[in-house]
Amino acid sequence: MFSPSTDLNSYATAFVENSVWYCSLNYQTIETWSRSRRVVAKVEYSYEEVDTRFVVTSLATNKIPPGQLYTQKYCPRGNMENCLKEQKLGLHSDRTSSHTFEGNQLRLWFASIAYILMNALRKQCLAKTEFQNATVETIRTKLLKLGAVISINKRRVLIAISHACPYQEIFAMVYQRLSHLPCPHW
Repeated sequence: MFSPSTDLNSYATAFVENSVWYCSLNYQTIETWSRSRRVVAKVEYSYEEVDTRFVVTSLATNKIPPGQLYTQKYCPRGNMENCLKEQKLGLHSDRTSSHTFEGNQLRLWFASIAYILMNALRKQCLAKTEFQNATVETIRTKLLKLGAVISINKRRVLIAISHACPYQEIFAMVYQRLSHLPCPHW
């Protein structure tokens, strides 16, 4: 009886590249769809697994090819939905518990401004760190919600964080990068 080598996966990766295929097909469910619809399939192959995803669309094949539809239409839309979800969950932009429209609008503006600031922080100060792709909630929890002693005198504000803070090097680097950003003059 033949038993495959335990190194078979590593040998296979030397010969088989990761690859992605896109194709269109027409599909109709048995009961719920009244007509056939275009389905774009993305099949991603690696030596570890095959990942298949499907997108149902009303755009004709002659208008946009399957790979372009998936990468230029579907993926940016999904990314935008993830951004909205991040703002809603991480910054509680859906919390509209004020009794007035104006109060709820102000809360939404604050959440939107906070999201813009967090994206700028990610892009300008957290690049090339473990937080460069972190969610707003992760950045808030690990970098901004710190226990600190704040001392204020006439010449400076001193923020002293604990020596046990696991992200003090990143916090110091963020401070350094923030202090070197150009300051607009109003």
